[in-house]
Amino acid sequence: MKKALTILSLALLGSAITSQASAATLTVWTHFGGPELAWLKSQAADFTKKTGTQVSLVSVPFDNIPDKFIQSAPKGQGPDVVVTLPQDRLGQLAAAGVVEPMDKYVTSRTDFDKTALTAMTYKGKLFGLPMFAESVALVYNKKLIPNAPTTWSAFLSAAQKNTGNGKFGFLADLSNAYMNYGVVSAYGGYVFKNTGGTLNPKDIGLANAGAEKASAFLNDLRYKYNLVPEGVDGGAAKSAFVDGRLAMLLTGPWDIGDIKKAGIDYGIAAFPTPPGASGKWSPFVGVQGTMINAYGKQKTAAAQFAKQISSSTAQVTFNQAGGRIPVSLSARTKLKADPVVSGFGKTISMGTPMPNIVEMGSVWGPWSAAIAQSVQKPNQNYSQILDKAVSEINSNIK
Repeated sequence: MKKALTILSLALLGSAITSQASAATLTVWTHFGGPELAWLKSQAADFTKKTGTQVSLVSVPFDNIPDKFIQSAPKGQGPDVVVTLPQDRLGQLAAAGVVEPMDKYVTSRTDFDKTALTAMTYKGKLFGLPMFAESVALVYNKKLIPNAPTTWSAFLSAAQKNTGNGKFGFLADLSNAYMNYGVVSAYGGYVFKNTGGTLNPKDIGLANAGAEKASAFLNDLRYKYNLVPEGVDGGAAKSAFVDGRLAMLLTGPWDIGDIKKAGIDYGIAAFPTPPGASGKWSPFVGVQGTMINAYGKQKTAAAQFAKQISSSTAQVTFNQAGGRIPVSLSARTKLKADPVVSGFGKTISMGTPMPNIVEMGSVWGPWSAAIAQSVQKPNQNYSQILDKAVSEINSNIK
């Protein structure tokens, strides 16, 4: 009888454990709002229906997530999943030991854009599942330029033909380092040397021969080719485009809403290879992904949820909710009729992920100042300007 009671007790205990497991709750921090938050709520409901695991969504302001995560995770108070964070905070979080490597949970990566995977990789390990990305591209007015120019000579010809009498062929914020990285990369410049997926902060390529040529080219766009007047920033360039006075604009997905509202018939393409460049134009790419807590007690379930919301099907519906550019290749194929997805999808795939190591924070100030100075007047001493910037960056990193 005693043996029978023991067996019954064990059976009841097992039932209780199973019941607790099925009633487990994942805590998810997110900065999403509006239609994107509604989408995430729907995903959470689907996940609960499939797995029995409840999902508690907690809204946390975007800028507060990294520091709160680092402070709370080791105390067992952090989220199980974060949806989403950009790769430029990844190095900080990985170095703090609060994000779990995803390699053992992700059996196949073939559907993810390689640029996006690289962005979420730190010191050879995948620390997040990419969900969406952005880069700049050449947005053109089809009324003025029916087809995007694919060579530098065709680009220059089209731009000059559309310049004059209050109209412009091409505009960009030439003083913006982020916007113009594609040119720097085309000529052989780089921020940190990338060797096998590991970035070396002691090898900075922003003052090499290629970077000097890139600065000279940006200067030429203003003073040799007379395309971009002094004082033009991103706001002025966008205004000219939505007014129908600009043929080609270098911008990102963030301006597409206003362009659509203005009724401009637009196309999206890559910037052509600049003259004398050793490689193709490769813009900076920003990627946001889902990360899981290294201290979490439900990592398998957390990874399962992360995989669900990063799946091809989920990325299609997420794009439809908020317009973000998916990093799932099959999702892009399903959305190929959307010119925003197809256009920016191509430039993202040919782009370079913004460095995800903490040392990047030391780069922006000096480098941005150098790029801005390089286009302030004709024929600058680019070598001197860039050498000074890199010297400052190195001293900041030390």
